[in-house]
Amino acid sequence: MAGMPLEWVDYRDAVRLYHTEQVVYACGTPLYVLHGGVNAHTGKHSVVEINSIIATRGTHQIQARLRPDYVPPLNNITLFRRDAHLCLYCGEKFPDEQLSCDHVKPISQGGRNVWTNVVTACRSCNNFKAGRTPEQAGTQLLAVPFRPTYAEYIFLKGRRVLADQMEYLLAHFPRTSPLHARLAGELSRPY
Repeated sequence: MAGMPLEWVDYRDAVRLYHTEQVVYACGTPLYVLHGGVNAHTGKHSVVEINSIIATRGTHQIQARLRPDYVPPLNNITLFRRDAHLCLYCGEKFPDEQLSCDHVKPISQGGRNVWTNVVTACRSCNNFKAGRTPEQAGTQLLAVPFRPTYAEYIFLKGRRVLADQMEYLLAHFPRTSPLHARLAGELSRPY
């Protein structure tokens, strides 16, 4: 209810939330109109309209995700999306199967498996760098790795984001987010 983006749900989960009266308000674009059965007492058909953005009653578990010290889970899919599928050593764009997660400071040298120590690398650059730091390998990072906020993480793990959903998410990104510049370029491109 605080208006923070929390999770992607499919229309079936949204219907369940409406049915259990968890939805406080809806905004965004209407996506689906689902027609149910006939009420035996009133004779009316049940109809549920699903919008692209719904606000639900919160819980303490959800509020924990909104804390500034929350760390989203790290996985290759969201890492590759964070780095725009670019190898942060050679700058080339690759499909997922040709990318890997590289530890800037290798684990063998005390590096950790955290957002601020991992970048997307093509297999060739990752193999070349091997168990060395970029300085030791004579390479340079093209961008500084960062830990996404929860709103950024929701975007990074989403598949297809509608325009009104993107506008809602962007409003919750920090002003200093590196994703702003990248998304501005993507959104201004003609299709």
